[in-house]
Amino acid sequence: MERGSNKHGPRVDEQMSREVSGLVQGPGTGGSRVDESRVPEPAGEDQPEATTAPAGELRTGAPKGMSSEDVEQRSRLGRFITMAALPGDREALVANARDNDAPADIVSELERLPEGIRYQTVSEVWAALGHKNETTRW
Repeated sequence: MERGSNKHGPRVDEQMSREVSGLVQGPGTGGSRVDESRVPEPAGEDQPEATTAPAGELRTGAPKGMSSEDVEQRSRLGRFITMAALPGDREALVANARDNDAPADIVSELERLPEGIRYQTVSEVWAALGHKNETTRW
């Protein structure tokens, strides 16, 4: 007995692949708006532009004591400080950030840290730079 699929050929496979590409790729990669007819029209002259943050907040669910901007900035700082650098002092944090190709503004912020203090977490570094952390964790 021969096993295999003989329901359709390669041409039909290719056509079916194109039909579902929008579903497979998703909206983030342009898959669901591949057709020109599916691209949204721009706002009119007297209309506000569409935004993902109509109330001004970039995201919801910011912890008490922090704005969503604070959360984003602390997260950005944390991307350039690896766990290998913690606990660490100013020199270790600056060296680690440079090793991780941190932008100049992050490195200059870390260079402002006081000398002789060892930081255990990114939140401690964030607070030492003069920013606010959340008031309650859970």
